[in-house]
Amino acid sequence: MNICALSTAIGGAIAIIRVSGPDAISIVSRHFVSARKDNSLLYAKGQSLHYGTFVSVPASAPCGSSTESIDGVGERLDDVLISVFRAPHSYTGENAVEISCHGSAFIVNSILQALIGSGCRQALPGEFTQRAYLNGKMDLSQAEAVADIIASTNAATHRIAMSQLRGNFSSELSQLRERLLHLTSLMELELDFSDHEDLEFADRTELHALATTIYDKVQQLAASFKTGQALKHGVPVAIVGKTNVGKSTLLNRLLHEDKAIVSDIHGTTRDVIEDTINLRGIDFRFIDTAGLRATDDEIERIGIERTRKKLLEAAIVLWLVDEDLTPETLATIRNEITHQKLIVVRNKMDEVPLAPHDPLVTSLSGERDVSANERNLSPGGKEESFIPISAKHGTGIKQLEDALFLAADIPEIKENDIIVTSARHYEALIRAQQSLHRVIEGMSQGIPSDLLSEDLRDTLSSLADITGGQINTDEVLSNIFKNFCIGK
Repeated sequence: MNICALSTAIGGAIAIIRVSGPDAISIVSRHFVSARKDNSLLYAKGQSLHYGTFVSVPASAPCGSSTESIDGVGERLDDVLISVFRAPHSYTGENAVEISCHGSAFIVNSILQALIGSGCRQALPGEFTQRAYLNGKMDLSQAEAVADIIASTNAATHRIAMSQLRGNFSSELSQLRERLLHLTSLMELELDFSDHEDLEFADRTELHALATTIYDKVQQLAASFKTGQALKHGVPVAIVGKTNVGKSTLLNRLLHEDKAIVSDIHGTTRDVIEDTINLRGIDFRFIDTAGLRATDDEIERIGIERTRKKLLEAAIVLWLVDEDLTPETLATIRNEITHQKLIVVRNKMDEVPLAPHDPLVTSLSGERDVSANERNLSPGGKEESFIPISAKHGTGIKQLEDALFLAADIPEIKENDIIVTSARHYEALIRAQQSLHRVIEGMSQGIPSDLLSEDLRDTLSSLADITGGQINTDEVLSNIFKNFCIGK
């Protein structure tokens, strides 16, 4: 089946329409009048460009008609540039054509209608990339990286996606599987000679060492998922505190826009407000929440319940206070924190100066960077920072941004670094890790070879799921590609 779709955003100066399938070249040829009268797309070389006019030839015209026979037939829609790719040397591995035309919605729709009338159908989301996978042009993890490249919002996510698209992740997994497959094959061979109880083809010491090495590597890859999620979706930061301490003012200051309503009336913010900014190449997703206080207002109470839910989802908590930070207040704040990193922010420094006993006195130093001494652990072992600011006037905001960047603890992403960003990949790695753990434990307990072999096969299967080696159903593939852009 031949497919076509617009691959660029609507409304630009130039549009690119993709066509792929066994008859892609001949279908487009029916509608193309070359600027060179003797130049037909039917005989065009692969990776070649052709300038001419796209015409709305009637669908009844025979497929593969020469350009001479259609010159003057049908309405001339646009002057176009045609890129021809012949199988298997194309993105999809099939014959493919890209039509560059002007970005007019009328022109684009007219060309698409002409192509559909000549034997194409509208491509489904991600269908071009899905065909590239099915035709062996890339494995599944590389195919998923295409969507990540399109969705990348900063340098780090772009580097991760490019590394995965180039096959660095696939190559890493392939090396692990090859090493494990060798010993698995030897263990399978032992089962064929089960009558000889003393016969061992697979060295148990070597297998244990290899299983432990691969386990550590899989664990390392799985652990990178937390960083991958933070880079892909933004580090979630909850802005929490009592009513009227300046949470909305701080959000507006950080976003450099009036996103949240600011008022002296208590309980103004009753629902969660979210927005994202980029600090030093890292996206931070700020969540402005309803103020925590006892209230009889039903709507405000619902907002406070949502605050507590968002508090659990956050990686970093900015807890605003506008009064002296007593040990009792700090203990109350710490009781609300579970796994998050805590930054206690003393707001309204322009109105109420710090008392000498306040912990923030030791942090007050204008606009300087946050030093290692200002990041410490609470008695419960949680990382904390103390930052004094004036959200209204912007004092201390740079120091707060520095503290946020340090608390995010995102490593510098280099060109070939492998960071797991897909939940599907993470789940497969966890399954592989569990299977390898059973292998290691089983060898320590003298488990028979047939049971060890079963766990090794589970490990190999889980690793293969990432690159698509075990995925055969259309349902699974459709689920993976359904969130792709149409035309990609």
